[in-house]
This record gives sequence, structure tokens and C-alpha cells, in this order.
Amino acid sequence: MKKKRIFPKPADRSAVLIKRRNIKMAKSAHTYMRGATDNFYEWLQTASTGKVPEGPPVWICGDCHMGNLGPVANKEGKVEFQLRDFDQTVIGNPAHDLIRLGLSLAFAARGSNLPGILTAHMLKALMEGYSTHLIDGEEELKMPAIIRTSLTKARKRTWKELARERLADTSPTIPHGRKYWPVTQEEKRDILAIFTKETAVNLVNRIYSRTREDQIAVLDSAVWIKGCSSLGLMRYAVLLDIDDKETPNREVCLMDIKEAVTAKAPRYAHAKMPAINAKRIIEGARHLSPYLGERMVAGRVLGKSVFVRELRPQDTRLEIDTFSPKDALKVAKYFGAIVGRAHGRQMDTTTRQQWHKEATRYRLNDGVQIQSWLWRCTVELAALHEAAYLEHCRRHVEGEDR
Repeated sequence: MKKKRIFPKPADRSAVLIKRRNIKMAKSAHTYMRGATDNFYEWLQTASTGKVPEGPPVWICGDCHMGNLGPVANKEGKVEFQLRDFDQTVIGNPAHDLIRLGLSLAFAARGSNLPGILTAHMLKALMEGYSTHLIDGEEELKMPAIIRTSLTKARKRTWKELARERLADTSPTIPHGRKYWPVTQEEKRDILAIFTKETAVNLVNRIYSRTREDQIAVLDSAVWIKGCSSLGLMRYAVLLDIDDKETPNREVCLMDIKEAVTAKAPRYAHAKMPAINAKRIIEGARHLSPYLGERMVAGRVLGKSVFVRELRPQDTRLEIDTFSPKDALKVAKYFGAIVGRAHGRQMDTTTRQQWHKEATRYRLNDGVQIQSWLWRCTVELAALHEAAYLEHCRRHVEGEDR
């Protein structure tokens, strides 16, 4: 007889998930960097005046690492490469996104055993892509083969592939196990309430070109164990039945509900943003990644602010385990272009030109032409995170030995 699995009580979930997050972060320096956002924001808050250039107030990702860029579909099914995570989005300094992305690229290069000189060239390529597409968002993007392959695969993905990847099979249920835990009656009540509100109903209707008379039903819901830095926050997977009255076959979609917490990313003090965290996240997404922003709404679960987004088969994470030197430079430039477009579309012509001049002003003259502020910030942060990662691993080992 199969032993019945016991899942953590709601009050114990956070401790279990934080422990799981710490184990995950010990796997590699790059994974640690992605999860240790507090280290990054603390450094930004204490960075001396003049170390980071002052950019115009625009919506920034706030946590712009490599894993937060990837294929994203709009409600019509068109797929583009965009930013894809906005928990930390604020109106802030665009330089912060460049520093975070530069740090991520540096750790990816480290994990690929690439020499330090190539890291310097990657940061140069990052700034080239950023500055070009900041000024001219319509400039043609030269897509590296490794990105093109990812985008081609994303465009061909089907609901069945998404269901097998996320849910194990295509049945209209969410299997409980390591990735999914049962919800409480209170959680189930609030999740049902979200999908009876007009905003959520209108979202699903817009995405699937349906009318208000068509039926929407919650088939199943579960606590979703997903992510790294967000482990410990409330997160739910929800299966919706979106059958048209005249459609005999069941049509299902997967919704992601995630707790929206106060951003730790530094923001400009006088910038006006929505006071409700979920609405702040949605507003940032609409500015930075329109394909994703149009597929999100705000809600509440257990009295906490949450944002709801539909997950499409085409929404995939770009998985790059190792770089070749040639790919590293092309990917860095392409990522810079994506971020440059996202920032630039929020600025008028004069502001773009002024920020371009400020961001590209300082250069080193020792062989590699690179913005000195980005290089120095990346080197300082890489050293900080490397030491913190080793200390994190030591604590993890000591915890295992107890």
C-alpha cells in the first residue's frame, strides 16, 4: 500500500520553503546570486555618490538577471523575447538594471570557465546593445543562434507540452507532491472569488476572445512550489475550464497567482507608483514587457495582495548552462538590446539622448573599451557575492551536520 504523503501545515510552509530555497542557492554561485537579491539592494543603497550614474526615472525590472529574460507570448499568441519577472519593479534608476544584468553575465561566464578578459568584453557588448537600442528601439535586433533556437521552440510549444511539464499530464487536476501542495478551504474560497470578479473574467475573455456569456470554472488549485528568491511567499497554480458553450471539448488554461510584496529595489523618492503592490507589479510589466503586462490582473488571497497571470505554453525560461566565447558576446549584446528597448520606450527623444550620453561617458583606456562605472560595480559586487556564496555554503553544511 502506497504511504500517504503528509504536507506541511500552512503555518509551517514558510520555514520549509526557506530551507528548500537555501539548499537550491547552495548549488552554484550563479543560483546564489539570483536568489540573494537582498545583497544586491543593500549594496545599491550604500554605493557612494558618483559610483553609479544617475538615470532618468523610468520603470525598471529591479531584478534584471539572465533568468528573468525569455520568450513571452501576447494574448494573440505572438512571441517575442522580453523581460518576464517584475516582483521588484519600481520607478528607479535604469543603471540598476544594467548592473544586475552585468553581474548575472559575469557569474554565467564564471560558471562556463570563461576567462576574465571575456567577461570584460561581455560587459562591453552589453553596453553596445543597450545604448544602440535605447536610442533607436526600431533598430533590427540581431538574434544569436542560441536565442533563436529557444524562441523557435517556444513558438511551437502546445498546451499538452505545458501540462506535461508543469502538471505531469493533461488531466484537469493538479497532482500533489514535491511541486504542489493542497490548499486550505480559506485559500480555495479566495481563489474562487478572484475568478468571479469582473477584472479576472475580462482578462480571460480578452485572452481567449470569448463573450461574457461563456462559462469560466475553477477546476483545481494548489500551492505552487516555484522559483528561488520568491520561495516562502504565497504562490498558487489554478486550472480554469474556459469552455465556450458551443464547444464540446474541454478547454483548459493554467493561471499563476503570486504574492505581491513591497519591492526592495531602490526607487526614486518622488516617483508616483500604485500603492497596492500587485498593481505596481502590473504597471511595471505593462511598461517593460507589454506582452506579459496585458495578461495580468490584481487580486487578494488571505488578505494579501496577489497578482494573477495566465501562463502560456510559449512562456519559457531561457536555460543556458554554459557559454561558448562566441555565444557569450552575442547573448550579452542581445540582452542589452532588450533592456535598452524596454527603458527607451518610456523616454522622450531628449531624455534618451541625455541618458545615453551619461551612461556611456566614462571609459577605460587599458585595452578594452568599457563603461568604467559598470565594470567597477560588477567587479565589486562579484567579489561580495562570491564571499557570501561560500559563507552560505558553509552554513548549509553545518546545518546538515547537526
